[in-house]
Amino acid sequence: MASRCVTLGIDLGTTSVKAALLEAAPGHPSGFVVLASCARAAQAEAESEVAGPQGLTAQADLKLKMLLPQPPRLLGLQGREQDVNRIIQALNECLTALPQQQLQKVRAIGVSGQMHGIVFWKTGQGCDWTEGEAAPVFKPRAVSHLVTWQDARCSSEFLASLPRPASHLSVATGFGCATIFWLLKNSPDFLKSYDAAGTIQDYVVAMLCDLPRPLMSDQNAASWGYFNTQGQSWNLEILKVSGFPVHLLPGIAEPGSVAGRTSHSWFEISKGTQVGVAMGDLQASVYSCMGQRTDAVLNISTSVQLAASMPSGFQPTQTPDPAAPVAYFPYFDRTYLGVAASLNGGNVLATFVHMLVQWMADLGLGVEESTVYSRMIQAAAQQRDTCLTITPTVLGERHLPDQLASVTRISSSDLSLGHVTRALCRGIVQNLHSMLPVQQLKEWGVERVMGSGSALSRNEVLRQEVQSAFPLPMSFGQDVDAAVGAALVMLQRSLHQKDS
Repeated sequence: MASRCVTLGIDLGTTSVKAALLEAAPGHPSGFVVLASCARAAQAEAESEVAGPQGLTAQADLKLKMLLPQPPRLLGLQGREQDVNRIIQALNECLTALPQQQLQKVRAIGVSGQMHGIVFWKTGQGCDWTEGEAAPVFKPRAVSHLVTWQDARCSSEFLASLPRPASHLSVATGFGCATIFWLLKNSPDFLKSYDAAGTIQDYVVAMLCDLPRPLMSDQNAASWGYFNTQGQSWNLEILKVSGFPVHLLPGIAEPGSVAGRTSHSWFEISKGTQVGVAMGDLQASVYSCMGQRTDAVLNISTSVQLAASMPSGFQPTQTPDPAAPVAYFPYFDRTYLGVAASLNGGNVLATFVHMLVQWMADLGLGVEESTVYSRMIQAAAQQRDTCLTITPTVLGERHLPDQLASVTRISSSDLSLGHVTRALCRGIVQNLHSMLPVQQLKEWGVERVMGSGSALSRNEVLRQEVQSAFPLPMSFGQDVDAAVGAALVMLQRSLHQKDS
């Protein structure tokens, strides 16, 4: 009997680490089944190693999935770092929780993770492999903290002082290359301790395969800045002139192509198992539920993202435009995703609920937030229309950082809870529509919208407003999962290799 084709997908997110086991299922509508999955909170926030007094820890985590550059300016964050040891510990806990007999059947590993961030390590000393009581594992050794995408130590003035990239993407704080520039100026001795760097997902792939030099996909390279996606190359000459340590830049390879093979047995996974070049969590998340190229993926959870595959042959204009509401990110097979990412989604509704609960408390009345949420959605569902207009951008937007929220067209007849909640849900959707109108989606060839995310799945009113603003065939309840997407990329590549 032929060995079943099982792949392991790993996603190293900002707040959690996920793992999923996929098996090919030719008779299944999706072509695969998820055999098992697991998630563990990373709890990896750490005091900054180099940001000094600016190394503050945020009290709020926006959980911005499928993220784009520039963290919210209103949070007042400076240095944002995570302890790599804790991230790997969470990864180990995930693999321990998966069925060990299924891990024995794994033939390929796909890895994705949080984009933009950077971790440094010493070549050949990045980890120690230990034969533990339960299974072989690796533990980080000569490794820095992960400076995450949320890092805000690079001020606008500092970013303006950097050389202009030869890329269609701007450089923002939290980007790997911007962080290196900051360290070069403010803590040059720190950089002397390391000779390799990558995203956290690149680090894991390098450790699993014992790579002498890390490999990076164009997906992650573009998220670092100073990378030309058309030429598939770093802006080496521009960087060298500025004294940038270009030896820290990883080699470039196709996302999901084979980076190497496991140098040790890992849990129950055999030594010599194929490991793919790491992907971005944005791309892996979209891949997990985009059934066809003509699908757009809408995710409304804490924040909002609308992504669509660009037509074949599309090439973005090679001039960065920080004010553009849509960014173009490398996808697979040299194609691009057009992505509108709003900072204002379910977090706005949560802010409204918290405000109501606080008002109640100030009046001497106690009420649970869950009760307020369900009642306000019920009220809005009965109030099908309103003249009240709410612009919900309490966190601003990356392309309009100074725009805050506002309420207009207020009348005495539109002040009920149903009116206000309906207007708030409509405002969230209309704000996204202003960034990426439905007409633009149609011009790109989009024929269907795949809706996902916790806020969308729990909120009937949001779904109604989405259907109104984007009059296309809709499919709600899709599961956007970067770990599944990472595994699916490797699974399909394995099947393609067998067929050829």
